[in-house]
Amino acid sequence: MALTQGGFQAYDFNRMVVLFTMMNDKTEVPCAISTDAMDRLEGSTRITPEQREQQFLRLRDRIEERASRKFLDVELEGNPPGVILRSIDFRPPLS
Repeated sequence: MALTQGGFQAYDFNRMVVLFTMMNDKTEVPCAISTDAMDRLEGSTRITPEQREQQFLRLRDRIEERASRKFLDVELEGNPPGVILRSIDFRPPLS
């Protein structure tokens, strides 16, 4: 089953990630995406901490699609297990 949209949680400045959730039926799945990955997706580098939530919302469809794929591929990390997205997760496949 594919994940469905959850919610934005917070920008964690110390870890340089945006925390969000996705839903697996009624179970919340913790997720995170690095700010580097978001900046590369958007092609920007001058995002302030106060702008991270808006940046996440602009990129939300692409971020959640990739998180769902990682979840289906059982590429989970952490405790509790969740999805962590990095820049490498958005690179085009090698041909």
